[in-house]
Amino acid sequence: MRTTVPLSSLPRRAGALLTAVFCALVLAPAVAKADNPIVQHIYTADPAPLVHNGRVYLYTGHDEDGSTWFTMKEWRVWSSDDMVNWTDHGSPLNIGTFAWASKDAWAGQAIQRNGKFYWYVPVVNRATGRMAIGVAVADSPTGPFRDAIGRPLVENGEIDPTVFIDDNGQAYLYWGNPNLWYVRLNADMTSFSGSPTQIPLTTAGFGSRSGDASRPTLYEEGPWVYKRNGLYYNVFAAKCCSEFIAYSTAPSPTGPWTYRGTIMPTQGSSFTNHAGIVDFKGSSYFFYHNGALPGGGGFTRSVAVEKFTYNADGTIPTINMTTGGAPQAGTLNPYVRQEAETIAWGSGIETEPSSEGGMNVGWIENGDYVKVKGVAFGTGARTFSARVASAGSGGTVEVRVDGPNGPVVGRCGVSGTGGWQNWTTVSCAVSGATGTRDLYLRFAGGSGYLFNVNWWQFTA
Repeated sequence: MRTTVPLSSLPRRAGALLTAVFCALVLAPAVAKADNPIVQHIYTADPAPLVHNGRVYLYTGHDEDGSTWFTMKEWRVWSSDDMVNWTDHGSPLNIGTFAWASKDAWAGQAIQRNGKFYWYVPVVNRATGRMAIGVAVADSPTGPFRDAIGRPLVENGEIDPTVFIDDNGQAYLYWGNPNLWYVRLNADMTSFSGSPTQIPLTTAGFGSRSGDASRPTLYEEGPWVYKRNGLYYNVFAAKCCSEFIAYSTAPSPTGPWTYRGTIMPTQGSSFTNHAGIVDFKGSSYFFYHNGALPGGGGFTRSVAVEKFTYNADGTIPTINMTTGGAPQAGTLNPYVRQEAETIAWGSGIETEPSSEGGMNVGWIENGDYVKVKGVAFGTGARTFSARVASAGSGGTVEVRVDGPNGPVVGRCGVSGTGGWQNWTTVSCAVSGATGTRDLYLRFAGGSGYLFNVNWWQFTA
């Protein structure tokens, strides 16, 4: 999510945006020290969660390192079955997927229908120079995605699509900044009936903003529309800059909307915010972004999540940013193969596509580590195995519990394999890994990059 500034309105809005840019560049963000933000090895923004087959799939944008604008070239996918250990599925969709697009992989949302997954995203149409909404389709929630129609689905220069399918099967696509629009999607999810309809932005419907006569309501951008107990919710980013998260409700998907107030007040070191809400395993979760990682700010953002409970009357309580994030919903089974890129917290590592499929953890140096939260060892693990590769001299996987400097329960040596994608499996004995513990794979060795890790598994 980002705030567009049309040339015709630049003098009016330049002051607020320049102030936000200044803050993003010079104010030092707080450094997170727990498990929130949920991704630490790249900057992520604009979270769009989707629950499918017992997992939460999270679709995000990717802020490039060192950005001083909303420099975004690809989208990323993550998933979790416990809300704390997130698997990196890489980038199954990027600007190049749309032959007609030139730049700006900004905030979108994916949805499932009839065994297909449709991802609606805003990009710049090369032919017109305006923002347009494209739609990509895949057979899996993790892609790969392809351009579904080879052209924009809809184009009016505005951004931030959200998609919703009502109980009667009618699908709606909403989007907009500075306005708010919707269309009724056809059952194919790649076309729509009628013309785009503009939703009246009334103060009764979207709150009252002061100081900007051309934008009398709080609505800014980033709508997120869903239905709960017969009531329709529209959660949105309010009043740039800095934004907070507010919401409205309605008796139908097209209104009339009634403003309900603030969900997440202005806070954190990003001057934008963008929300997504889902229910998962009987609980409700609120996703957002901030600038809490080292080097983070308004153009280098990070996705985070909080658990919350609706009030008895269906209203949403005030939710504040935390470094703790959501509690774990279940435990992780170490006795089945686990991808190395399934991480609660990572330090120093990065990920890349693996020649064996999926992603692997790489760029590992001495002292880097990966934390996996809530690992259910039960009566005890006997051995640990890892799939590794090294074009260097290798190193050691230190299997620790309770902390990056916690007790060592096993050590696996890794030798050079002749290439960063030449994979082999190493194993070692384990002693003392019992109960439910946080697992830390700490990597040790000489200078430079040590080795890559594709997956790991314990035996009981």
